[in-house]
Amino acid sequence: MLSNTLNTNEIKDSAGVEVEMTHIRQTDRERNFAKIAETPSLPYRLSIKHQETGIGMKLRRRSLVRIDKTVISGVDSVTPITVSAYVVVDLPVGAMSANTESKHVLANLLSFCATTGAATTVLFDCTGNGAAALIDGSL
Repeated sequence: MLSNTLNTNEIKDSAGVEVEMTHIRQTDRERNFAKIAETPSLPYRLSIKHQETGIGMKLRRRSLVRIDKTVISGVDSVTPITVSAYVVVDLPVGAMSANTESKHVLANLLSFCATTGAATTVLFDCTGNGAAALIDGSL
């Protein structure tokens, strides 16, 4: 369970600088955070959501962690634009007795995005293989 204030390096920007967030809303399947001291017209948000479908062995849980940041366009210096990044994990929880394979798959994705091959250092600057492909649109 996350605390109501994320201010101990849970979230960092591409320079590795902490982004502090505070809890703003929660329902039974969703929780939202806002950047502390954000500009009101430029929301910077973290969302965590869960959805379950099916029953028994066919029960699946789809979980989402998403960051949305609204900034002023670098093209016209006037228009607000929103940049989003998110991770979705879709698990067949009704047919799983442990989270081992779920952890393996998520670790695969995180390591592909945040490292370059044999490196074990997390690259917040988005130069990891997967991050570069996502940011640059490359294959």
